[in-house]
Amino acid sequence: MRRIAIALFIIITAVVSAAGCGKKVPTIGISQYGEHASLDNCREGFIEGLVDAGLTEGKDFKVDYQNAAFDDAIASQIAQNFSSNNVALMLAIATPSATACYAAAEDKDIPVVFSAISDPVKAKLDSGNVTGTSDKLPVEAQLDLIRRLQPEADSIGIIYTSSEINSVSTIAEYEQKAAAYGFTIMSIGIMQQSEVTLAADSLISKGVDCFSNLTDNNVVGVLPSMLEKTREAGIPVYGSEVEQVKIGCVAAAGIDYFELGRQTGAIAARILKKEAKASEIPYETISEYGIYINSSALEEMGIMVPSDIADRAIEANN
Repeated sequence: MRRIAIALFIIITAVVSAAGCGKKVPTIGISQYGEHASLDNCREGFIEGLVDAGLTEGKDFKVDYQNAAFDDAIASQIAQNFSSNNVALMLAIATPSATACYAAAEDKDIPVVFSAISDPVKAKLDSGNVTGTSDKLPVEAQLDLIRRLQPEADSIGIIYTSSEINSVSTIAEYEQKAAAYGFTIMSIGIMQQSEVTLAADSLISKGVDCFSNLTDNNVVGVLPSMLEKTREAGIPVYGSEVEQVKIGCVAAAGIDYFELGRQTGAIAARILKKEAKASEIPYETISEYGIYINSSALEEMGIMVPSDIADRAIEANN
């Protein structure tokens, strides 16, 4: 009997121990609107931000990563799935994913953390159990950079998604501030990626002196195809961040999306550690930007870089 009792004690102890080891790991549902380098960098930076805050993947959190392939309906399905699975937190990268996650999480009060959103106020993500980071573009810095690199330019072409709140907001800022730098903005609104190259053809035919990109997901998603058109026409394209410059844009005044993601991860860590609720943390905007240049693309377009810009610019060339 004593041996049986000891054996039962060992079994019970093992079961209790296993139960303790099997503590549920909080799931972070990551909804990324589409796949391109800046959004990928944002996601990777987010994970690093969690680790920097002392959290360990597999122990303190696990990730359910879903990609919407630039489809609003898929973004909504992903958000509803996260809500059904009662994830501990949703990370939404880009506005369509963020608005979908917020709508799906609201009834269950699941915290939503967003990233890569230019205008959280216009997107109605500035109140409730939601917070995150904004990637508002340094429009005046971009206009100044274009003026310095192309002193004779008069017009800037911009293609944007007319249904994307961030893009509409940024276009309005460009139109408001362009005249102070001697530019006219010639813009075309599109609804889907398949329209981007046609819009580029239209602006090229109208004789724009250059293009300036936004962080518009439809445009960035097919940027290589657009660059083929502009290279053939001999018209420079300015990016909105470093990854766009790496693939052929001549230059950009933009932010670092990996750092944006890292900052977002730090916010999420506070929520997971129960140091604060999402509703108690104001969203943050990265205000620091870098000047990135692609010397090969600049040379191809015959653009000389003033020495003061060259001295502080970061070379971005694959």
